[in-house]
Amino acid sequence: MFFQQDVETMSRKDLEDLQLRKLKYMVEYCYNRVPFYHDRLGKAGITSGDKIKTLSDIQYIPYTTKDDIRDQYPFGLLAVPMKEIVRIHASSGTTGKPTVGCYTKEDLDMWSDVVARLAIAAGARPEDIFQIAFGYGLFTGALGLHYGLEKVGCTIVPASSGNTAKQLMMFRDFGVTGLVATPSYALYLGECLREEGYPREAYSLRLGLLGSEGCTPEMRSRIEESLGLVATDNYGMTELIGPGVSGECHLRCGMHFAEDHFLPEIINRETGERAEEGESGELVVTTLDRWGMPVLRYRTKDITKITYEPCACGRTHARMAKPMGRTDDMLIIKGVNVFPSQIESALVGMEGIGPHYQLVVRRRNFMDQLEVKVELVSSELLESYGALEILRGRVHDKLKSVLGLETKVTLVEPKSLERFQGKARRVLDLRNQPEE
Repeated sequence: MFFQQDVETMSRKDLEDLQLRKLKYMVEYCYNRVPFYHDRLGKAGITSGDKIKTLSDIQYIPYTTKDDIRDQYPFGLLAVPMKEIVRIHASSGTTGKPTVGCYTKEDLDMWSDVVARLAIAAGARPEDIFQIAFGYGLFTGALGLHYGLEKVGCTIVPASSGNTAKQLMMFRDFGVTGLVATPSYALYLGECLREEGYPREAYSLRLGLLGSEGCTPEMRSRIEESLGLVATDNYGMTELIGPGVSGECHLRCGMHFAEDHFLPEIINRETGERAEEGESGELVVTTLDRWGMPVLRYRTKDITKITYEPCACGRTHARMAKPMGRTDDMLIIKGVNVFPSQIESALVGMEGIGPHYQLVVRRRNFMDQLEVKVELVSSELLESYGALEILRGRVHDKLKSVLGLETKVTLVEPKSLERFQGKARRVLDLRNQPEE
């Protein structure tokens, strides 16, 4: 078992003492080894760890942003010689240069530790057989979960993404008990599992470690029902290390932060000021012992909140709520802030429609308009205009109640919207295209 009880159940005082020691050392480490931080910290008057007297003094350290990391592409944030780097990961870079993550051997050891820790908390056991349906490659998700689960002692099936029929065959033939996938792909796997027609007894699935994108409670329930497992969330990103920054225990009442390695803050995303405990805001994270490419006060753009109350499972580290969205995913429609997760929560579980949807944003007469495309469960409804209009009206009214916004609702044929094997791309933004 990989339950690090001495660390995971530390008192708040002991944990904060540890964080302060590590933060002081990391500030000095960054100042002395990373030219970017030498300049940034020097301008802020923080030239040594001695300038940090208490944890609250972290507020004097300037934020690091994604633009900062991209400006230092690819290796400007390295704190060690390249000969000490044993692996390089990177984000997809779909909107510009990719975000690069460089790892020393010590970084990889820490990474597998925190992933093993969250896997055990979620319910993984050495006898489990985990099929990893993340795409292997520069993406941190697959190898991050792979080595962490191996440290637990689990058997790994490195299936990668795609080839869904083969994924289901391996579920049955290998006796797979655990799944690692994006929620979107897990949803699609469940849909295909039902269509294959094998009895539920042919599958041994019991636990899902879902990540890489948000998953509303409503979507998770649909995934659990279709695959016959209990799904848990975990959180991370390339800029910090990858998956393992936080993750749910079996009680699923928040994601336990690995606070001995990552120091979280919540700030007001508009003013940059620190929020009070329990308030929602943007998550900011400082890596406390990442040696290859450390980051100080990284603005993640994820909107969440944190509680420091110990969990009923016995773990005492802070718990972050499921992120409600990202600041760069937020749509502003006619002055109203809209997160895709709000729409997903409203749609999933409504009678007559499926869990797959697409959001299309257009500009008409200098005003933004939102169209929500939703799949019907059965094509039989297309034969009755009256029934179709009643259903469309119900969806429209629910979205208006949730969002406080008029939307155009379009009901489309079953299986006509795209399925995703990796991260879902549910927003089609056409605002920069000429008006029709």
